[in-house]
Amino acid sequence: MAEVTRFAPSPTGHLHLGHAWSALFAARAAGVGGRFLLRLEDIDPVRCQPDYTQAIFEDLGWLGLRWEHPVRHQSEHMEDYAAALAQLQAMGLIYPCFCTRKDILREVGDIHRAPHGPDGAPLYPGTCRALPPAEAAARTVDEPHALRLDVVRALEVVGRPLTWTDRARGVQEAAAQMFGDVVLARKDAPTSYHLAVTVDDALQGVTLVTRGEDLFEATHVHRLLQALLDLPTPQYHHHGLLTGPDGKRFAKRDKSLTLRALRESGVSVREVLAMLGVG
Repeated sequence: MAEVTRFAPSPTGHLHLGHAWSALFAARAAGVGGRFLLRLEDIDPVRCQPDYTQAIFEDLGWLGLRWEHPVRHQSEHMEDYAAALAQLQAMGLIYPCFCTRKDILREVGDIHRAPHGPDGAPLYPGTCRALPPAEAAARTVDEPHALRLDVVRALEVVGRPLTWTDRARGVQEAAAQMFGDVVLARKDAPTSYHLAVTVDDALQGVTLVTRGEDLFEATHVHRLLQALLDLPTPQYHHHGLLTGPDGKRFAKRDKSLTLRALRESGVSVREVLAMLGVG
């Protein structure tokens, strides 16, 4: 079956073997006659660098992958995310939060007993949710702040159970509340991963999202955003993560196992594919 799939790395370092596995998985999942897209998730202006962007193109080309052009750079489409955020604000679902990490830890009290989200962080207790609108608006002028989604209210607006399908695990009932009131933007960063990836997948017509199983829970949030923004829901396939001999998944800090390092050391594409267990 032909699909529209995508590989969406962040240009914050060189691609490693885990990235190669994920990119190949997405390209093959597109199927005969399908479309494989490359997207650069470069919303972090500090960590993302042009040199890494060019390296991504070179490494994926060396692997033999081909993708559609132009490549979508998230940093060039902030107006799309601003429009989605404005839509949620018009629905009364966004509120400014002025709490620092230290404020949140102090508010939750015993961090070991406080509810935690899938990422291991304590759930935001909703401190700023009840701020009077006039006070909140006045403080946003000068104070650093995040813009959070009022998840409980958002679920009330949707008013129905939401599901999504993972091809490895079947139909899932969305449970965005497990993350609490997620951050969708900050004063100095006009979008978050959750908002940008949801908007991009819809705008690019992605029909099958393939990504690592470490992002499985994030899909619950994305499904809620799709419902709120009246966006289509693609199917998903969260694949296993590639790990090294020590059982730990590959990371950008594993410089000796980046595609760039392997290529420069004389390792061939065929050898890399063998290391990944694909032909």
